[in-house]
Amino acid sequence: MKEPKLTDIKYVKQLMREYGLAFQKKFGQNFLINEAIPRKIAQYVSGNVIEIGPGIGTLTRELALRCKKVAAIEIDSGLIPILDVTLSNYPNVLVINADILKCDLPELIINHFADEPVSVCANLPYNITTPVIMMLLTGGIRFSSITVMIQKEVCDRFCAEAGTGAYSAVSAVAAYYAHTERLFGVSAGNFLPKPKVDSAVMRFLPYENPPVKVTDPDFLIEVIHAAFAQRRKTLSNALYARYPDLDKNMITEAILSCGFPADIRGERLNIVDFASLSDKLFILIK
Repeated sequence: MKEPKLTDIKYVKQLMREYGLAFQKKFGQNFLINEAIPRKIAQYVSGNVIEIGPGIGTLTRELALRCKKVAAIEIDSGLIPILDVTLSNYPNVLVINADILKCDLPELIINHFADEPVSVCANLPYNITTPVIMMLLTGGIRFSSITVMIQKEVCDRFCAEAGTGAYSAVSAVAAYYAHTERLFGVSAGNFLPKPKVDSAVMRFLPYENPPVKVTDPDFLIEVIHAAFAQRRKTLSNALYARYPDLDKNMITEAILSCGFPADIRGERLNIVDFASLSDKLFILIK
């Protein structure tokens, strides 16, 4: 029997009615209705993969065809019976009803992947995009790759370079943990319900070793966030607001010693610049 298309709008609506379900705004549910998109996303993933938010299994099926094993983590318990049906022909898929932000990922990887290399793939809900990505990057697990479909503007921020309008704290922090690349755009019309914004698919390739060496990585991240906390202020003023116990002249001297002008703003510093500055501030503060 031929499998139904999970991108067919009539079938998706029928499926939701049959199980008495409605699209959950709180879970950011927007299902793909263009079969070319999940197929294209899955081409960037191989081996073992954790999928976040499988929905009704549209992307999951494509991943199952290309990957060794798929652990699909779905927060909405109402979708589990649907996934049992739509993924019944894919024995290499394990569906887990859980909140990704509360999952013990190291334990999951050991239990289901025998501690083998694992990638992540997801059509992420807009409301948890940044927390999930930062958790994946900073949680101590070096994933082979992290391929996600997210809001276009958020993708722009993660991929932005220093000095550009989209550059932010997440741009600099992500640059410490992984190489980032935008893969392709996905317009709002490819989803049901149709969101108000366009999306983009991007990939993070985590570094085995960070591109810069610093005395204290946690302090580096702290300095980056401090530099962007008050974006309109100069870097020295932003840092002084975060570290008021430091003499402001000492902060300025640290900035100057890195070769930056005294009135530079944090948005002008790349990850190499932040590494140099954080080490100098670490000596002063710690």
